[in-house]
Amino acid sequence: MRWDEDSTREGILTMSHNYLPVRAEWLDQHHEEILEPALPIVDAHHHFYDRPGWRYLGEEYRDDIRSGHAIRASVYMQALTRYRSSGFEELKPVGETEYIAEVTNADALAGPPPQIAAGIVSYADLRLGAAVREVLEAHLQAGRGRFRGVRHLTTWDADASLANPLTAAPPHLLLDSSYRAGLAQLAPLGLSYDAWLFFPQLPELIETAKVYSDTTIIVNHCGGIVRIGAYQDRRDEVFERWSTSMRELARLPNVYVKLGGLGMRINGFDFQKHEIPPSSELLARTWRPWLETCIEAFGADRCMFESNFPVDKGSYSYAILWNAFKRLTAGYSESERQALFEGTATRVYRIG
Repeated sequence: MRWDEDSTREGILTMSHNYLPVRAEWLDQHHEEILEPALPIVDAHHHFYDRPGWRYLGEEYRDDIRSGHAIRASVYMQALTRYRSSGFEELKPVGETEYIAEVTNADALAGPPPQIAAGIVSYADLRLGAAVREVLEAHLQAGRGRFRGVRHLTTWDADASLANPLTAAPPHLLLDSSYRAGLAQLAPLGLSYDAWLFFPQLPELIETAKVYSDTTIIVNHCGGIVRIGAYQDRRDEVFERWSTSMRELARLPNVYVKLGGLGMRINGFDFQKHEIPPSSELLARTWRPWLETCIEAFGADRCMFESNFPVDKGSYSYAILWNAFKRLTAGYSESERQALFEGTATRVYRIG
């Protein structure tokens, strides 16, 4: 995607409205020794951004993953990056897969880690119904053997201030017949579905996952925790509703969950308001009720840690984030930790 004048304005709005700014000087105020530097990690979710005022591509990501943790591989997640600038509208998102596959080709080939973008998840408009198969096949061809699935955001809330204006969805999109007809095209091609939605929408995802039980569904960012806006003063209720839905979702064996993405504005943890960046101890302590609820419900073999960088970089550094995950799981068994940090993502996204 190339940003013309109108989309540039929209992109700037998106950044200021939905994402926290990355402040390098602020992040530099706190450093820690890397814990367990040899522990293998697959970063199950990161982006490359090429937007007005925000560049985070291969060079920037490599700088972060060189912070000391043993990142073995990563899964790239769609981010409206480098769409085709011409051709059929529905095929323009294939440009993102083409770009990611090209610029990370050397990283993803067999050899010393990290294997960046060993799995690629891109966008296809599932509202095309059965016709989306042509788009999926184009992604598969463009992905050089690494295209693994689709993410088509369904984020909606009655409080419109919560949604990213660039990707806001209409209400009840998961229940739309055309969207579901598109979703049905994934499993026959061996592709998965990454679900990004807000926690009040989890009941719709539960019903969808029941219908499409042959489709691997990966819930992003702990199931869309929202504690600002209309939910600012209802945080006990938020936890109760969220945890009830996540436990019900966990009963469905085709559903997995990504642990992370909790440095966003909508989460309401407000780490960015601190005078200095949060320590890994503070992150682990703050997140423990949420992450342990997911792990207890789904089991470690259906959970995977993610960085959600660069989005979460507005709240903490890459090094501190993985230290926090290591602290939080210090009491888990060796097999559980292997699943959380590496094994689940490797299996679900077929990283070889």
